[in-house]
Amino acid sequence: MEGSCNNHYNFVTVFLILLAFTTAASAARPATGHTNTEFIRTSCKSTTYPNLCFSSLSSRSSAIGVSPQLLAHESLSVSLETAQSTSAMMIKVAHSQGMTPREVGAMQDCVEELSDTVSELRKSLGEMKQLRGRDFDMKMSDIQTWVSAALTNEDTCTEGFAGKAMNGKVKTVVRGKIVEVAHMTSNALALINSLDALHG
Repeated sequence: MEGSCNNHYNFVTVFLILLAFTTAASAARPATGHTNTEFIRTSCKSTTYPNLCFSSLSSRSSAIGVSPQLLAHESLSVSLETAQSTSAMMIKVAHSQGMTPREVGAMQDCVEELSDTVSELRKSLGEMKQLRGRDFDMKMSDIQTWVSAALTNEDTCTEGFAGKAMNGKVKTVVRGKIVEVAHMTSNALALINSLDALHG
């Protein structure tokens, strides 16, 4: 009986020691992930669509850290990925049957505009990777110009489906996807502008 009690006592002692060690280790370890996530959440408040900004970037918190430049870079990357997948989808839709001549024309224009958007975002992302040194301002200006142009292309694509005559399934699908790309791009531009303001 006494041995059983001693075994129980030893088990409890060991458990408490391990618990104390684990708690101390957790306390000593900085909550990096939490810090990164809060940095993203706070930074996203400066964007037009903060909830979308946070949901699209929070999974990349380890890559972003607490760097405004890496945040802008990842936001551009997300925008480019979204634009590329949307562009691929639009090309498929453009070749589908059953569209009216006006829808076909609007789709062809949209495909071209999205292609330009992908090109502009890709150039912006490439420049963002080299955004340092004395030519920071010139590179930043190029990035802002390209991302703004991408946003304009997306708006133009959406406008091509304006009006009741274009109402239908194609319009619903196209506008839904383009709006998503536009919101991503708008957020990226806001974070780029915030980075520029920090540097200035």
